[in-house]
Amino acid sequence: MITLSNIDFIREERHILQDIQLEIGKGEHWVILGRNGSGKTTMLELVNGYEFPSKGKVEVLGNVYGTCDVREVRRRIGYISQSLFEKLNQGDPVWEVVATGQYAFLRFYEAIETEVIDKAVAMLKRMGLDHLKNQPLGTLSQGERKKVMLARALMTDPEILIMDEPCSGLDLYEREKLLATITEMSSSITVVYVTHHIEEIVPMFTHVALIESGRLIAAGLKNDVLTSENLQQVYDVPVEIEWFRERPWIKVL
Repeated sequence: MITLSNIDFIREERHILQDIQLEIGKGEHWVILGRNGSGKTTMLELVNGYEFPSKGKVEVLGNVYGTCDVREVRRRIGYISQSLFEKLNQGDPVWEVVATGQYAFLRFYEAIETEVIDKAVAMLKRMGLDHLKNQPLGTLSQGERKKVMLARALMTDPEILIMDEPCSGLDLYEREKLLATITEMSSSITVVYVTHHIEEIVPMFTHVALIESGRLIAAGLKNDVLTSENLQQVYDVPVEIEWFRERPWIKVL
């Protein structure tokens, strides 16, 4: 599904990513875990084709970037990020924001097809948000906004769902609700999820990649990668891992 081969990413003499090699297969659900500024979001931008590597090859859904129309590949990818949310018009009604996901638009400037409107409303109902369909986007709570972005990302029935810190800013209740919704939606989609909070690694996730200062420390099955030694190397803090109901929790020593 996704292959990053020998990736370097350099901007203004800063080596943001160095020799990244990562392969994500169909049916796998990955978490990319690391500190702020470690290069997590840059990896997602490369997969989405919003950035291109200084060195190496990016292959997504059988397409090698640089030899294909990246816009066509993006239509097969659902993407959630705070930077994308900030580009949307906060005064637009929620149903219209969700509908823009069908075409990867930021907003509409012409009539919207009836079937797209119906699909957007149905997607909101699926998220339990159909009662908010006519509310302006900017009036929603943080949790509601995150679910709207998820509904928007799913409009094209994507093969890959990429999420950049979707639980950022949520309280415990809203975080757990959103994680439950993501789990429910993930059965037929390959998920790539970026965070720096280990407690967000719910049982649905199968693999983890640990990144520190632009380098992959470890990548593979979550039980193999999430060790005290690896996490101490990433966070530079002595820690222990405790597993409870297939979910890791971290203790600072």
